[in-house]
Amino acid sequence: MDRRAFLSAGVAAAQLQANAAEWKPVPPTPDHPVGKKGKGKPKLGTQHISDEPTLKVLSGLGVHNICSGLPSRTLDANWSVEGLNKLRERVESHGIRLEMVPLPLSSSPIARAEYPDILMGRSPQRDKAIDDICQMIRNCAKAGIPAVKYNMSILGVVRTEATKGRGGATLSTFKYADGKQDPPLTEAGPVPADVYWERITYFLNKVIPVANEEKIRMACHPHDPGMPQGKGWRGVETVLGNVEGLKRFVSIQESPFHGLNFCQGTVSEMLAKPGKEIYDVIRYFGSRGKIFNVHFRNIKGGFLDFQEVLPDEGDVNMLQAARVYKEVGYNGMLMPDHVPKIEGDTGGRQAFAFGYGYIRAILQVIQSEG
Repeated sequence: MDRRAFLSAGVAAAQLQANAAEWKPVPPTPDHPVGKKGKGKPKLGTQHISDEPTLKVLSGLGVHNICSGLPSRTLDANWSVEGLNKLRERVESHGIRLEMVPLPLSSSPIARAEYPDILMGRSPQRDKAIDDICQMIRNCAKAGIPAVKYNMSILGVVRTEATKGRGGATLSTFKYADGKQDPPLTEAGPVPADVYWERITYFLNKVIPVANEEKIRMACHPHDPGMPQGKGWRGVETVLGNVEGLKRFVSIQESPFHGLNFCQGTVSEMLAKPGKEIYDVIRYFGSRGKIFNVHFRNIKGGFLDFQEVLPDEGDVNMLQAARVYKEVGYNGMLMPDHVPKIEGDTGGRQAFAFGYGYIRAILQVIQSEG
């Protein structure tokens, strides 16, 4: 970095520190995460439980935008307007915006899913489950929470045996050729692509009109990882596990409130050469206003053979990726995700702190570039 860029970055850092010191709790009404092309201002975020000790640490580390932990696995008092207001107010009391909450449509395998009937395609049970989800969306709107994230997952997050990385860290790893598809089917049985698309479309046709009415952004996570088309895994075709599938997904409902929880790591896992290809994928979805949140993580490897690593040591140039988010006008959160397990680092807290500092530094650099 030359002297002028260094000084500019220093000014940017000082301004960010000043902004953090002056920040006061306000109702969470952030701008839409897509703004003017070339003028994006991504922000540091995270997804964590929202108890008092955690919020204090996050605030001290300069994390002022979050997705909370799951309020509850079912429609109960925690999902009432009063319950969500209490959650938002607790977060705001630490100078943090509650940008998003997760719906109880997690990345767990279907056997542990909160609302399995939706992706099992069981009627009329799925209609009751979807009614619950719609009520949660309405209550989020009344509580001033602008976005939710969710998964359409049957398999959950599929991995093979972990491997070792830098300093002996344990890395989440997937090598399709080494995987054991045992038992051969999940509780959902065979789910070919057309059946999976029917169940996803049924859900979207019921839910996105409610999101439109309430102006709540719906951010869906891709299937993790991508699998060979026509083969899938344990009888399930992962239709959201490739870029063309994600393009189809966002086109099912033409809505500014229907988009992606864009896991950069997961999308990189779909690509043969993520270090070269990921930037144009970001451009495609970002320029169309379909990126509502970003899991800003890195991998080594690519399609069907990869390791999840800390952001500074993977195949994707994370600074270049951040510049592309800025280029497409993205104003939402960049957050760490799936950090390696390091001996002595209970709960991955230090690895997440590393991620926060890394992202904060990158953001300072890209904003200093004008």
